[in-house]
Amino acid sequence: MAELIAELSKFDATIAKVTPKDAVYRFYRDVRFSADKSPYKRHFGAYISAKGKKSLHAGYYLHIQPGSCMISAGAYYLPTNILTSCRNAIMGDIDTWRKCVDNREFIHYFGYPNDSEWQTKTESGDDMDGISERGFGIARLKTCPAGFPRDYEHIEYLRMKDYCVWRKVDEAFFADRDWAKKAARILKVAKPMMDFTNDVIDDYE
Repeated sequence: MAELIAELSKFDATIAKVTPKDAVYRFYRDVRFSADKSPYKRHFGAYISAKGKKSLHAGYYLHIQPGSCMISAGAYYLPTNILTSCRNAIMGDIDTWRKCVDNREFIHYFGYPNDSEWQTKTESGDDMDGISERGFGIARLKTCPAGFPRDYEHIEYLRMKDYCVWRKVDEAFFADRDWAKKAARILKVAKPMMDFTNDVIDDYE
């Protein structure tokens, strides 16, 4: 984690002071309200965010598990009021937003909005078999969100319920001595999108 934070800090100074302890999730599961009483998670997870892993501020996520490894970035499941503000910001400056997400490199790594599948098989998110190899947006509305024009040209961005991206990798990815540099190279592509949404999210943090 220290290696990854160091590489990400080269283009994102806001996370330069984040420590591995700040980012890594507990290995123990909270089983109080779960039918699955397994005491431990079956994956290693960490969220690198300038405002902490419990904040809404968009950041970088790392998931390591045999057969289900992933690197990700963005803002996950925003509250309705913040999501609405993000949608308004996108409509208000659609040209800037499209420069962030509708370019060759972004599409190469993460694809187009809403053309991927995100379906974990366990409450703890241990099993990632149902998740597409790459993706832009975990959940989306079937129709236009309330209060927005149904005939909007770029409605696909307004239907999104989150603004995060992911890329699945295999275990061999982390065996490479330069894995952190390679991960950072991919995640850097998502930073303009994160900056755009964080400009909105941080007004509520």
